[in-house]
Amino acid sequence: MSLDTRVRTTNVVLLHGQPGDRSDWDAVTALLPGSIQALALDRPGYGDNPEPAGTIEDNARWLLDRLDREGIDSTVLAGHSYGGAIALAAATLAPRRVRGLVLVASVGPGCLTRWDELLAAPVAGAALAVTAWSVLPWLARKSLDHSHSRTGTPNTLHLLGGIRHRHGAVWRSFLSEQRELFDGLDRWTERLSDIPIPALILADPADKVVPISTSHALCEQLPCARIELVNGGGHHLPRRLPGAVAARIGEFVDSLE
Repeated sequence: MSLDTRVRTTNVVLLHGQPGDRSDWDAVTALLPGSIQALALDRPGYGDNPEPAGTIEDNARWLLDRLDREGIDSTVLAGHSYGGAIALAAATLAPRRVRGLVLVASVGPGCLTRWDELLAAPVAGAALAVTAWSVLPWLARKSLDHSHSRTGTPNTLHLLGGIRHRHGAVWRSFLSEQRELFDGLDRWTERLSDIPIPALILADPADKVVPISTSHALCEQLPCARIELVNGGGHHLPRRLPGAVAARIGEFVDSLE
């Protein structure tokens, strides 16, 4: 009797937040176990992706088309922040293609604040977005020597200041998606109970961008979800605590087998 020693691999597709790019996941992918074949993507409106930013549904359909082109029939989707909404939408549209969900500091029920409303406003939102992406790279360079070199951990200014879109302005992508949070997010959160897919929710109770109550609401409304709290990373868990995120993704994928 022969023993099959081949290692079974699982595809995991990684979706960054708003704003962001695929490099947000670099440290995580470097630490994932060899049984996982990771694919981090630039979403429309960011990085090398030539497509303009669109709605949550636009992103989900783009993702499903990309899976087709990569020859991926089914996968685990991991979404950070806004990327979590894309993962949920894709799971709603094509549940047979999603084996599991990992939602990291994900947007969801009750995540929007007055600050989000201001950033999405018709005039003020555009002005703030343009100003932010004019000033952020300069502030990031100034802060890099003071914080990153001391702690070895990038601060928020450094993370945001390095974001680029080689085919358009980042501020347009950010503004478009900020408005979509108000116009389109509820359409998907109202359907959470229709997603019978195993889900792992990772969140830091001290997250100042997405409240911890949102993560608990996701856990309560998704039929097959569990939540794990990860302290010390704030909202940017993939960048600040990549080891913890990679370990939990690995354990979650193992549980699916």
